[in-house]
Amino acid sequence: MRTRLLGISISLVVIVAFGLGVPFALTIANNESQLLFVDRVTDTEMFASLAQRPLAEGDAARMSDTLARYQDVYGIQAAVLGLNGGVAASSAARPARSAQPARSVDLADPLVAQAVRNAQAGRPPASPPSLRPWNSDPLVVAEPVLVDGELAGVAVTVSSTGHARSVVLWRWAEVAAVALLGIALGVLASLAMVRWILRPVRQLDGATARLAVAAVSGHPVDPVGGTSGPPELRRLSKAFDQMANTVGAALAAQRTFVADASHQLRNPLHALLLRLRNMDGQLRPEAVEQHAAALDQARRFQAILDDLLTMARSQSDTIPPVEIDVGSVAKAKIAEWQVVGDSRDVILVLDGEPGGRALAPARGLETILDALLDNALKFTEPGTAVTVDVRRRPGSVPKHGTVGAVGTPDTVGTVSIAVRDHGPGMRPEELERATDRFWRSPSQANLVRGSGLGLSVVRRTVERVNGTITLDLPADGGLRVTVTLPAVADDQHPQTLADR
Repeated sequence: MRTRLLGISISLVVIVAFGLGVPFALTIANNESQLLFVDRVTDTEMFASLAQRPLAEGDAARMSDTLARYQDVYGIQAAVLGLNGGVAASSAARPARSAQPARSVDLADPLVAQAVRNAQAGRPPASPPSLRPWNSDPLVVAEPVLVDGELAGVAVTVSSTGHARSVVLWRWAEVAAVALLGIALGVLASLAMVRWILRPVRQLDGATARLAVAAVSGHPVDPVGGTSGPPELRRLSKAFDQMANTVGAALAAQRTFVADASHQLRNPLHALLLRLRNMDGQLRPEAVEQHAAALDQARRFQAILDDLLTMARSQSDTIPPVEIDVGSVAKAKIAEWQVVGDSRDVILVLDGEPGGRALAPARGLETILDALLDNALKFTEPGTAVTVDVRRRPGSVPKHGTVGAVGTPDTVGTVSIAVRDHGPGMRPEELERATDRFWRSPSQANLVRGSGLGLSVVRRTVERVNGTITLDLPADGGLRVTVTLPAVADDQHPQTLADR
């Protein structure tokens, strides 16, 4: 859009510059041509008047001195022709007093011959074409010499147009310089105007991207403001700010409702579970199966509520991120979940390098590892291993949201935590949807219990600190989920996690 606006603006500036400059330059050339022509006609008419008596008396040669002095002063060739067309007097008939040699009028020149024929026919001199710097033709003016109303001869002047063409060239150069200066100023003005017009557009574009991040992370969106740009775009910016505030308020209300509803439902659900458990051994045989199904559904409902509460906490932006020792948290979580792994004949392995310190929401990494290890242990095959690989990667992390805020350290690269199992995995087309809320793979939905919120909780937790979550399918089967968190400075020397 910027390029198109600049192209239109600059094109208009160039058109205006040429539309004004070209006619003005042509006017300058026409004026110089007319001034030169009028001056030569006046001189030639004077010579025609002076030549009347000498031609009548048959002594036209005496005018040669006058014509010679005229050529010495002005450098213009002049001649008086008789009735028969021969030269009666010429500026070259007397020795030149200037450094320039005297030159006679060339009657064989087509321009001179045409001018003489027009004068002999009694026609006045015709205006020459407008001067052009590249046209070096001389200016020829011929006036009839009339004695008692009868044609007695012709007065001719032949003058160079070099000086006039130089004047035209210099004036054209001035016009071109002014036009280029005008174009340059127009371009600068166009740049400023386009920047002024597009500033609200750029702000809206950036705010739109931030709104998408804020909608996920729960952070407020900085207002665009409407203090610059065209009035229409200022009104659009204000409307966007109102929309962003409305969306933010709606999402905050949604998160609050989820948290409050989940919390309020836990007490009656817990009471219902107690009542169902108390009914053990007191039911008729035909009701035992229904009682077990009801108890199973109540437990599943409780798991969903727990996941909803975890998600609501993961989206809370009231607590800033904290520094954590990734390796230590990973070792502690593996130790906790190894009991579950032993019951399913699965080994939990910690691999990789020291992850150093990273930024994460308070108890965020524990939530992430709980969800990932729970999923891995559900799907991995007995007799296999679940690997937790921690790596530190150099680089930089863009500072958005809570990362880089006041009170939080600068990030230096990332720390990745990859949890890999040896289960059935997923189809490639399912990987993008795996982190959606309540989504479960159709091939596993009826085989393994779950709410479909685990990976969604992980995604929202890492997005609070600009982290990422990626899923891939290793070549030898299973599923690998990799989470990256912003790393902070760590002065520890490299070693393996097994050594720690």
